[in-house]
Amino acid sequence: MERVVVIGASNNPERYSNKAMKMLAEYGHETLPVAPAVAEIEGRPAVATPADVKGPVDTVTMYVGPARQGELLDAIVALKPKRVIFNPGTENPDAYTRLDAAGIPHLEACTLVLLRTRQF
Repeated sequence: MERVVVIGASNNPERYSNKAMKMLAEYGHETLPVAPAVAEIEGRPAVATPADVKGPVDTVTMYVGPARQGELLDAIVALKPKRVIFNPGTENPDAYTRLDAAGIPHLEACTLVLLRTRQF
């Protein structure tokens, strides 16, 4: 089981970040939602920022657009995840440069597709 931080998690079942929370849990992963406006998502306690995440992290999956990622990058790097997934619409070459410098692998992919095709 991987610990997966979902940045930009949402309570709205129509949002892809919410669908990812559900599917990650279905596939046996521990989800850690990062959402500053809510206390809980899909039964999991939410934290306001990645800096509030405690313990090891296997994957960070990004659902926040590039314009809002800058303030999150230091905390993501500090988590030292094994990888960061940039879902469609979150692609950010500036973030890739920061992650490369920290030795953190990253990819542009859809978490839902990775799970469904057993590539997660």
